Amino acid sequence: MKKWLVLAGVMLLFCFPVFVEAQVSDEEKAEGFVSIFNGKDLSGWEGNPDVWSVQDGSIVGQTASEGSAKLTYNTFLIWKDNNVDHFIFRADIKLTPGGNSGFQYRSQVIPGDKPYRVNGYQADFDGSHAHSGILYGEGFGGILCGRGLETIIEAKQKPRTVRRFAENDALKKELKVNDWNSYEIIAQNFTFTHKINGQTMSITTDEDKEHRRESGIFAIQAHVGPPMKVEIKNLRLKRLTKNTD
Repeated sequence: MKKWLVLAGVMLLFCFPVFVEAQVSDEEKAEGFVSIFNGKDLSGWEGNPDVWSVQDGSIVGQTASEGSAKLTYNTFLIWKDNNVDHFIFRADIKLTPGGNSGFQYRSQVIPGDKPYRVNGYQADFDGSHAHSGILYGEGFGGILCGRGLETIIEAKQKPRTVRRFAENDALKKELKVNDWNSYEIIAQNFTFTHKINGQTMSITTDEDKEHRRESGIFAIQAHVGPPMKVEIKNLRLKRLTKNTD
């Protein structure tokens, strides 16, 4: 009887994967990081159910060339009822070559008959790494900082390059294709730093007082275009206080 119980337990283990909450290390917990995804389902998140799901403990956004998962505009999985302002965000992300995704922050939902659209700051990530790591303004100014650059956003959302701190091609070599990459976003006051695999990709300070945003929603993008699959896991966030120096 005991052998059958053991065998049944093993069969259940293989038939039904054991999900674990997104990992936050003890060191990160001590620093104030918390998980914003439970690793099981999309509780707390909202998006097109034909595109977004949870698979093997990761958020998955998958589009298609036809049917309900074919996109006619960029769509987003939105972290509901939670604004972000000053923070450090970390996650692991993997994207099929040719796909396009990214993390929206301090953004706004666009009202209208096309649901799950947002605009605002985006930490860009694409499968071929033509733009991974840049700051892009989704419906909000376009490219605001290229890879390897430090820029200041001036009036009318016009970026001005302050310096080039690294070569674009050298940074691109640090990025993995069709494999997991570790992304970090630091938003402190109006300065935004994007890092991938520990390498600083872009630094931006927004001095456009008319258009800049200090707070807004957080979301994940699935881009219109060829079919793609993006996977995100280990999403963790640390709230920061505004620097008044």
